[in-house]
Amino acid sequence: MKRLSAVILSVLLVLSLCACGSSTTTTTPTPTAAAGNPVLKIGVFEPASGDNGAGGKQETLGIEYANSVSPTVEIDGTTYDVELVKVDNESSNDKAATAASTLVSAGVSVVLGSYGSSVSIAASPTFKEAGIPVIGITCTNPQVTEGNTHYFRICFLDPFQGTVLANYAFSELKVTKAYCLSKLGDDYSGGLVNYFVTAFEALGGTCVQDTFPDGNSDFTSYINNAKNEGCQVFFSPVSTEAAQLIINQADSQGLGMPILAGDTWDSNVILQAAKGKSVDVTVTTFYPEGANADFDSGFKTWVAGDSTRLANNGGDDTVAAVTAMGYDAYFFALQAAVNAKSTASADIMQALWTTEYDGVSGHIALDQTNGDAIRNTAYVKHCNTETGAWEALPAVTIG
Repeated sequence: MKRLSAVILSVLLVLSLCACGSSTTTTTPTPTAAAGNPVLKIGVFEPASGDNGAGGKQETLGIEYANSVSPTVEIDGTTYDVELVKVDNESSNDKAATAASTLVSAGVSVVLGSYGSSVSIAASPTFKEAGIPVIGITCTNPQVTEGNTHYFRICFLDPFQGTVLANYAFSELKVTKAYCLSKLGDDYSGGLVNYFVTAFEALGGTCVQDTFPDGNSDFTSYINNAKNEGCQVFFSPVSTEAAQLIINQADSQGLGMPILAGDTWDSNVILQAAKGKSVDVTVTTFYPEGANADFDSGFKTWVAGDSTRLANNGGDDTVAAVTAMGYDAYFFALQAAVNAKSTASADIMQALWTTEYDGVSGHIALDQTNGDAIRNTAYVKHCNTETGAWEALPAVTIG
């Protein structure tokens, strides 16, 4: 009996090996969820740690909330479950490629992110080689998409944002000398400072430029430099981590001039740091809370319903602009897949060029040069240090 069983097992093993050896299938089957639907995988390339971890978490929350609202999508008559595959790029250029490779290996069809232009630029070649399209959400440096056909973007760019900030400083604050501080080697803050300087000097102003190294936590000397140079405004569009330190030290050192920053400072982390302090903070951003009541209400309920989500949002239900943009990016990606009638990366990449979507942040359509969003409006917010809330100033539209 044992001999007969052994013979049967041997025959079955041979038949199994022959079947494997004779297979000519070269395509990878579409992943299927437990419920039986095929799966569309969307990569989330965002920082959950490092200098930009706070902003990355809030941007990711927007994507996650969108996924909770629409966890499925119908593509060419077939219903797909949408799976988010998330990686932490740690706000690090050195680790960007490895994080990107993780998404490539996971078989994602399209990627969203990243918060932070530098890490987006660093990861770009990995996605390009894999033929996977990426949708930048709030990475505003022109180099992210420049010369590429795989990297797209749904936010405005820094040349525009820098011009808005320069005009605000010169025309609204009536200042003529600006102190501009960026982080050494950081594409975002360095780039935005350069665009601000160009626009501010064209208006007739003068600028004092300075940089600080990675890991710096003492901004006393920079604050003193700004005062000693006779500057009238302190412009520093750096990470939220550095921003909190600047706010605290500006208060303790008596900076005595308005602080201007770009979209990275649009966070409740900044509001919490500035509350009760003698600072004057104004930022430009992509979306003002209150612009879409349904979205704001839905997100607030969703984020408050889970302690982890609430912690990732800085501990309260404030709606950050990057959250609204993450939400829009998710639906923009779904619309591209619907237009492509496919989940294949190459098809989605081709469809993205002509995809349009009406999001909570406004209408999204891309130019045909670099795949950048056609946007010409920035929202201006001023921090009320008594209430710890943003006050909306008139939006700025150029062109």
